[in-house]
Amino acid sequence: MKDLIFQRKKYFIRIGGFLFILFLLVAIFANFIAPFQLKARFDPFLPLGLKHLLGTNDIGNDLFTEFIYGSRITLLVGLLTGVFSVSIGVLIGLFAGYNGGFIDELLMGITDVILMIPRIPLIIVLSAFLRPSVGLMILVMSILWWTSTARVIRSRTMQIRSMGFVESARCLGFSGWHILFYEILPNIVMIIIPEFLITVASAMISEASLSFLGLGDPSLKSWGMMIHHAFQRGGFLNGMWWWYIPPGMSITLFVLSMVFLSFAFEETEIGMGEEVAIAPFNR
Repeated sequence: MKDLIFQRKKYFIRIGGFLFILFLLVAIFANFIAPFQLKARFDPFLPLGLKHLLGTNDIGNDLFTEFIYGSRITLLVGLLTGVFSVSIGVLIGLFAGYNGGFIDELLMGITDVILMIPRIPLIIVLSAFLRPSVGLMILVMSILWWTSTARVIRSRTMQIRSMGFVESARCLGFSGWHILFYEILPNIVMIIIPEFLITVASAMISEASLSFLGLGDPSLKSWGMMIHHAFQRGGFLNGMWWWYIPPGMSITLFVLSMVFLSFAFEETEIGMGEEVAIAPFNR
């Protein structure tokens, strides 16, 4: 069983890690990879070629350049939403699971209320009344995407708080803050990472969906906005598959990398066994 888990984990990490690093490097070094400036103009509707690898759009912008720079916005939305929402979920889950009682009921009640709010429709409504922007999208998704993380972390914290090393820390007089962040938190890292990866994937899909609907920031280039422009400006009707297929496939591959890495960490958690705890830090 352990050998099977190890083999699956190895393949998941190799494939997911390769795709993740590849897209991350493209986003980081976009200035060096992109052949032209974003505002550079050429003849419109040029086909694939050596000079323009993905042709040009209706106003003459190089599509390969847009594709490279678009990776920055798409990954930025996904990663920042993942960081903020998972951080909120971890904090709420830790406090609810460790304290129990009234605090647990209050925090889980708030979680249930947030969970009932329709996410995408709310973003659509806000975008209709406010100027669509990446910041607004990240803010709303971060506020709404943390609920599942909070529930998972709360459940695991309730299991760990009764373990021997936590009881020992209480007997030694350590504060609740120390126990939460130095005794319990290290033992749920293997749960937090998959939650973060899945949140990043979900945020990227949501950003692409909203941009496709025209609710993204029109002043910024993202993969979702490229697909939106392709359908709005004649790329689809003219059979210019190289305008919308590359960003669509890239979103799919990056989400797939997040899923593979998430599976790898989940397999690690299963292989370790729930009874195994990481040695307490800084006793």
